[in-house]
Amino acid sequence: MAGAPAVTILDYGSGNLRSAQRALERAGADVTVTDDRDTAIGCDGLVVPGVGAFAACMEGLVEVKGDWIIDQRLAGGRPVLGICVGMQILFERGVEFGVEADGCGEWPGTVSRLPAPVLPHMGWNTVDAPADSLLFDGLDDDTRFYFVHSYAAQSWEMDNEGTPLAAPKLTWAHHGGRFLAAVENGALAATQFHPEKSGDAGAHLLRNWVQSLR
Repeated sequence: MAGAPAVTILDYGSGNLRSAQRALERAGADVTVTDDRDTAIGCDGLVVPGVGAFAACMEGLVEVKGDWIIDQRLAGGRPVLGICVGMQILFERGVEFGVEADGCGEWPGTVSRLPAPVLPHMGWNTVDAPADSLLFDGLDDDTRFYFVHSYAAQSWEMDNEGTPLAAPKLTWAHHGGRFLAAVENGALAATQFHPEKSGDAGAHLLRNWVQSLR
């Protein structure tokens, strides 16, 4: 796709790679699915998907040096978008069934089980996005996105006070309690929901992200 931003979906054995690829192509990106390090580092935007258990996703990510790739991109201010467990593994740690696993550590905090009577949280839900969000720009407050998860980051522990860094834009949702539905933190962004499964709303969000890569 001539003139389209080059987006790489990192293939580390997890995630709905083909549905994400089709959604990003419809959003205007020239998409490659690969675990090649040079391609993943050099592209305009990197997407880190994720489905399943936190520890298993981290194991697959480390095998392809994905944690290093994410670090290298962010050190150069190059955009990264995490999706579902691809968002969760950006935090310091995850706890599932009493087992703690290290994450990438890009953000402080722990991913843990939602305090809800019914899990997984599966289906459509609204989110509370900040007014200056880039990802949610142009979307109404009652817009619904598709979630399927039992774990999430339920607090934000990064302290930007006293630093020159802009405060991250945090989007929240509720299922048994409040949890982070999305984070926009400079070059690093992520969604707990699946934009590639969220119909027109997800397509709009992905288009916003892809257009920001130009």
